Amino acid sequence: MTPNPLLAGIRVLDLSRLLPGPFATLYLAQLGAEVIKIEEPNGGDYARMAPDLFEQVNRGKKSVTLDLRKAEDVAQFKRLVAEADVVVDTFRPDVLPQLGCGYDTLKQINPRLGFAALTGYGHTGPYRNRPGHDMNYRGYAGELAQNGPRGGSPQVGDFQVADLAGALSCVIGILAAVIGARATGSGCFVDVAMLDCTLALQVATLSDLRVLGRVPARGTGMLAGALPNYGVYLCADDRYLALGSLERKFFVNFCKLAGREDLLELPHAPGRKSEALRAAVAELIRQRTRDEWEALLADEDSCASAILEMQEVVHNPQVVARGLIEWNQGKPACGMPIQFDGAPRPALAPSPGLGEHNAEVLRAPAA
Repeated sequence: MTPNPLLAGIRVLDLSRLLPGPFATLYLAQLGAEVIKIEEPNGGDYARMAPDLFEQVNRGKKSVTLDLRKAEDVAQFKRLVAEADVVVDTFRPDVLPQLGCGYDTLKQINPRLGFAALTGYGHTGPYRNRPGHDMNYRGYAGELAQNGPRGGSPQVGDFQVADLAGALSCVIGILAAVIGARATGSGCFVDVAMLDCTLALQVATLSDLRVLGRVPARGTGMLAGALPNYGVYLCADDRYLALGSLERKFFVNFCKLAGREDLLELPHAPGRKSEALRAAVAELIRQRTRDEWEALLADEDSCASAILEMQEVVHNPQVVARGLIEWNQGKPACGMPIQFDGAPRPALAPSPGLGEHNAEVLRAPAA
């Protein structure tokens, strides 16, 4: 393993399961932190039942098994806390306090500790103890209502928006807590809710609300279908092209390259008059394959690009050049997307077996 040295010396105790918490601590591992997964002895992280998902987000970590319902294991955990910088928790708010492992207890052991609680709804408010998943948080944040075709129902998709928005925000909170502890000697409680973090990304939608007092209907926003020069179009091979020619100069170049400068005479502004332009662009793009359009447009100032399937993405030359995919046991995994001058790109060890590092991490303290 070639760790990134930027967070070398930072020890993270990761109590999280499934996707959001492990994704957050994957970033910390990729930045060089020592991440120790604390798992229940009987089965561990539920994501182990989906081995390839588990492998993706738990590379470069250590695994220790502790049952925090047992006093002796709680004592072991508290010994680890004494030497840790961060604890990451994704249980509902009252779970760890009931086990004697809440932040108020742990900070007495280690005043420098940063305690990051990543939950659906946060540790305050009327929803604090509700269960939820990605679509629930997105629904309450208003984001889900925006996705889908004009006149159709909201579309969830297979991308975990709230889970990952929460995970990345949690990383920011953890880093701020670590920096603060180094400066002041005092740690803090980092309360991160996936609902909150999804809502915080609603910059454009809140701008509409500020200006108009309402949000455009689904599929009719400026960037969601209202503009014919900014949309998704079907090609001759039944694959798709993203036409992102939002600024007029890009659309001018698109029309010139396509040999259809006459399209510039049609109305562009959102509304019924622009439907003639939309229909003409759709008919035009349907005349060539996706890759023919890519070859014609992508290297020019058109903001048009192929819409790739995931199996194509992993071999895309830009993705390869940036090292965004690691080949882990012959299978693709997400590499570190942040690059640092002078710091090596980390090559993480495979994900740990359940309890693999018990002997190393839980060794008896010196007398």
